[in-house]
Amino acid sequence: MAYEVTIGIEIHCELDTKTKMFSSSSVSHDAPVNTCVNEVDLALPGTLPTVNKMAVEYALRLSHALNMKIESLVQFDRKNYFYSDLPKGYQITQQFNPIGEEGELIIHVNQEAKRIGITRLHMEEDTAKQIHENDKTLIDFNRAGVPLLEIVSEPELKSAQEAAAYVSELQRLIKYVGISEARMEDGQLRCDVNISLAPEGSDLLGTKVEIKNLNSINNVQKAIEKEIVRQSALLDNNEEIVQATMRFDEDLQETVLMRKKEGTVDYKYFREPNLYPIQLESEWIHEIKENLVELPHARLERYTKELGLEFVNANILVANKELSDFYDHLLDDNLNPIQSANYVITEVVANMPKDKVNFSEVFDVTEIKKLLQLIQDKTLSSKQAKMVLPELVNKKKSVDKVVREKGLKQISDSATIQKWIDEILENNPQVILDYAAGKDNSVKFVMGQVMKLSRGQANPAMANKMAVETLLSKTSK
Repeated sequence: MAYEVTIGIEIHCELDTKTKMFSSSSVSHDAPVNTCVNEVDLALPGTLPTVNKMAVEYALRLSHALNMKIESLVQFDRKNYFYSDLPKGYQITQQFNPIGEEGELIIHVNQEAKRIGITRLHMEEDTAKQIHENDKTLIDFNRAGVPLLEIVSEPELKSAQEAAAYVSELQRLIKYVGISEARMEDGQLRCDVNISLAPEGSDLLGTKVEIKNLNSINNVQKAIEKEIVRQSALLDNNEEIVQATMRFDEDLQETVLMRKKEGTVDYKYFREPNLYPIQLESEWIHEIKENLVELPHARLERYTKELGLEFVNANILVANKELSDFYDHLLDDNLNPIQSANYVITEVVANMPKDKVNFSEVFDVTEIKKLLQLIQDKTLSSKQAKMVLPELVNKKKSVDKVVREKGLKQISDSATIQKWIDEILENNPQVILDYAAGKDNSVKFVMGQVMKLSRGQANPAMANKMAVETLLSKTSK
């Protein structure tokens, strides 16, 4: 039987603030265990939380980027439950009045755009980190209280591919607005996926199954694909889908039961009594929106519609904000944007040191522009340009200096090239006879000798055209 898949995703994103959501403890991913925690994080008697203003600004940035309705009155709630990674015995969150609601994210699957609704975005604090060793569980409280944003999608994703595209696009957006590095491998971005299957054409949703803590985009897609297969097999056999929480086992490459869900947990939410409501100034909210960078979807549209880049190349650029920013710095009325994009994607990226991220720190934009101009004008061949570019890494030399030192300037003087061709044919008359007999290697031979005489500096396109014309003229007599 054919089934309709419905997927919703909850994403938790750690924010790159200097201090925690409600305390002055440092946020550090590299600090020794249990060194970034204080009495407020542990809710010791007599301590009171205070709201991190930067975390609120970051929440507003992403809310604006997702085109959400903003709640200007910031209020927090207490979520009560006991677990070993929750030092307070409760979590401060925004259950009743999230800072952002009713947003959207544009994703692309097979180059087709699709709008995915965002239900809500709210602020909260992270839990401590559990480290399991044999029969013991250790707790690192450094993560306790780190600012989190939870972003909840509408159940509008219809395939594993769409879900992977959604997570990828949201991760990209988070990086663009500068609120987190969003490294999934480090737990800075964590995904919970809800999946249900129903007979195709049905108006009702199937039983929801949750897959927790997916730590890579690849695993998001694989886990959903495996869960769809599992649920489809059960439904085909007229077996019931049980509401449950699953995890994805990378070794087994399948979803594995963690626990069955028997009703909704009552967290006994109530207003956080230690935090007064905060009324945000409308001017500040507007200022944050006005200062947003160009967002990925807008940049993608500019590259494809205004500059004429193919979607694949435009998407490669946009996927890496630092690379895309560098490309934007290169845009010049004198340079072809398509050729420039191809060169950046292939050659510049290939010469970028692996330990570096910022392209403008490694390459001088002015020098790369100059190199692109020489290639475009055919003053340098692509082969010669490959000899120049490594010398520009870390801004060691200028293009002019490298070209001068290596004697790389391309020769495009037709009289000089013709002189070489005539000399080659005069010394090798058999080549003319071979060409007349239809032997293709004749032109290649002439070209090889031209490049030898010019020390690789002859314009290859011009030389090839002139060689063919000369051979034609000599064989037609």
